[in-house]
Amino acid sequence: MNRPLTHLGEMPIEQFLKEYWQQKPLLIRNAFPDFVAPISGEELAGMALEEAVESRLVLEHGDEGPWELRQGPFTEEEFLALPASHWTLLVQAVDQWVGEIADLKRYFRFLPEWRLDDVMISYAADQGSVGPHFDHYDVFLLQAEGKRLWQQGPKANDDSPRLEGTRLNILREFEAENSWLLEPGDMLYLPPQYSHWGVADGACTTISVGFRAPSARHILEDLASELAANLPEHTRYTDAGLSPVANPDEIDPEAVNRLREQLRTWIDQPQHIAQWLGAVMTEAKYPETVELDAGEASDWREQLDQGATLVLNPASRCAFTSDPGTLFVDGEALPVNTGFAMDFCAERCLTLEDVEAYPEIAAENGLIDTLVSQGTLIYPPEDF
Repeated sequence: MNRPLTHLGEMPIEQFLKEYWQQKPLLIRNAFPDFVAPISGEELAGMALEEAVESRLVLEHGDEGPWELRQGPFTEEEFLALPASHWTLLVQAVDQWVGEIADLKRYFRFLPEWRLDDVMISYAADQGSVGPHFDHYDVFLLQAEGKRLWQQGPKANDDSPRLEGTRLNILREFEAENSWLLEPGDMLYLPPQYSHWGVADGACTTISVGFRAPSARHILEDLASELAANLPEHTRYTDAGLSPVANPDEIDPEAVNRLREQLRTWIDQPQHIAQWLGAVMTEAKYPETVELDAGEASDWREQLDQGATLVLNPASRCAFTSDPGTLFVDGEALPVNTGFAMDFCAERCLTLEDVEAYPEIAAENGLIDTLVSQGTLIYPPEDF
């Protein structure tokens, strides 16, 4: 099993986290020495033919105009009709379908895995690109095959002018501050909001490892509702010790500060915050993919006795908390023994030994039955 990276190139991970993570870009030459791409451009195109796989094509000079965006699934005829250059195929969540890509994520476990989103892979013909843009999340861009010229510009935001006439969020103005030609095994790290533009130098494949980051708006809207549900009706705004007011019609700074302090008290619910965070960060990106496997391993008791293994569905996500012991899987919070939760999240599989060590998980309508019935626990897929 792949171990987490201890260095990015020659830089210790500790230095990277202290000086670069969410702060500034970093080019890592030879991040993966002698790297061999786990998937080819042809195989990626084959995936894009499938209904269950999210894929997109970006044509800089499209039939409908500049920077045309097409949504998959595609047909072989559509690929055969593509021009010789200036187009890119993007396939999301390749880690859910290809075991070698899922294994690649293990290298990044120096960061919380519940922060990791999915692995997107792009194949670009010569000069293929998706235009200058920025992302709201951290991303590692690993060059898999061929060469790609990356230009990095200043930070941008939702107010930055966009190019009109395309469904893509392409920046209308882009000025490069750095420029690098990446070859197989090289990797570029970009924090949120840094503008960038990658252009293929000949046909190439790039692996993008992106990270989840809920927006402040989503956190406040969703978490506030969760925390409010745990507050009794008698908990109210108070102003004991009030001094005579200079103007009874004014909402003065003291009233505002008083409410700020009370808000801090009301949201001080660390266990409920942890429960919310665990549920939100483990929501499956494609829950319908998990549901396709619902009940597939319903005979698990018999099969485990015969040496079979149950594994976490590649489309599923998991995390845990120690206090209280909770396993979060696909947005569900399940009370469990902390030792089991820790082992399961590390190994992402179950054997008869686990059942013998934690027999409560095998109870009728217990943990395993629950996870099998919703498609979270399955037998190992052929590609994994």
